[in-house]
Amino acid sequence: MCIRDLRVYAESIDGKVYHYRDKNGLEVDAIIHLRNGNWGVIEIKLYSEENIQEGAKNLLKLASIIDESKMKKPSFLMVLTATETAYVREDGVYVVPITCFKN
Repeated sequence: MCIRDLRVYAESIDGKVYHYRDKNGLEVDAIIHLRNGNWGVIEIKLYSEENIQEGAKNLLKLASIIDESKMKKPSFLMVLTATETAYVREDGVYVVPITCFKN
């Protein structure tokens, strides 16, 4: 359901949703890529501080290996979860409840 919702919102702003896995086993649940070259990375995790920490770690790892001479750095890093409120962690990772996607 989360990927479906991400696709609906991405398509409304001329974007697409992709899954990412590299040869070293680094994997993230979703990358939203816009036609203008901007992109963001999303991990989907059930709510627990441990899960959010794990998701943020993966996001930060992916962001750290981007060759910025070849592509833009991600516009945002987000853990999509079932928290009650959205917030930004000290490392800049957004933690966003799926309920923020309702109409």
